[in-house]
Amino acid sequence: MKKFSIAILLLSQLITSVQAQDIVLTEEQVNKLGIMIAPLPAQANGEIAGMPAQVVIPGDQLYTISTPLSAMVEQTLVGVGDPVKKGQVLARLQSPAFIEAQRSLLQAHMQDQLTTENLKRDQELWKDGIIAESRLRATRSQHNEAKAVLNERRQTLKLFGMSHTEIEQLLSGNELSSRLSITSPISGVILDKSASSGQRLDAATPIFKVAKLRPLGLEIQVPLSSSGNIKVGAAITIHAYSASGKVAAIGRSLSGGSQTILVRALIDKGTEHLRPGQYVEASITTVGSNMKQWNIPNSALARLGDQPVVFVKTATGFRVTKVSVKLEGAQRSLIDGDFKGDEMIAVQGVSTLKSGAMNNSGAE
Repeated sequence: MKKFSIAILLLSQLITSVQAQDIVLTEEQVNKLGIMIAPLPAQANGEIAGMPAQVVIPGDQLYTISTPLSAMVEQTLVGVGDPVKKGQVLARLQSPAFIEAQRSLLQAHMQDQLTTENLKRDQELWKDGIIAESRLRATRSQHNEAKAVLNERRQTLKLFGMSHTEIEQLLSGNELSSRLSITSPISGVILDKSASSGQRLDAATPIFKVAKLRPLGLEIQVPLSSSGNIKVGAAITIHAYSASGKVAAIGRSLSGGSQTILVRALIDKGTEHLRPGQYVEASITTVGSNMKQWNIPNSALARLGDQPVVFVKTATGFRVTKVSVKLEGAQRSLIDGDFKGDEMIAVQGVSTLKSGAMNNSGAE
């Protein structure tokens, strides 16, 4: 407080008013007061900035992996955050129910072989006129039924994680095994692991969550009044994390409490800087608007009474310039005003300049 009071006193002693709302300062005085300037950011035509948003994983890129049978976890091979490849073994389980499923396949295979032999025999007997056609039809029906059961048992084991090669090896005489391997359905990253070695699990118990993290989704809450010019395909930018993408869908209903519309986007650039569940501020480029707008840091914005202003650097000091705040975010605000676009504005020490402007107004 003492330092701030001294700065105000020094400013009141140094500045003089040459015209209303002008503050005259030398470069030396600017440095002593700790005032910093920066270029006015590039013009943003029709951009809605500072929109609250949350990073999410698109639904088609997130998989929950569960145990297909009741089993005991023998070994887990990956942990949270590990990258995995499609088909990579994530865990090994021990399951008596898996042995039963293999036994059922072998039984169906033997029945299929038996009905195949019976069908060949009855076809020969029917050709020789020894048996009636009705018996041949009955034998063919039994064969088709046995083959359908065999295919069903094959598909069941595939669902349990056995490959086509492993199934053929089992049918060729390999021994039954109680070991069940859990593999990744995609190449991605492990987000969650909910089982450990020695744990007994019921069927359909989730074990892992694995996700593909590029592109990432973004859910943006846009006020109804600002949503009119947003279109699917519009550019999305997350300036703080150098990430960008495009609008993928625009909601049709309003949220009850905040009266906002949910806009969903896909972020395909800079995803390595973002994390699922993270809250960010996003900017959306609108269409059909030629408004001159600038996205400035909140530290550059001041209010004289109810009027928002910024301080533009001049040859003799600073000029107080009235602006209109279109959208105020947590860190940056979207404004419009009478600017050429090449101005330098104060971004630090604005409170000191505000005091000087108030003194000038009082003097007037």
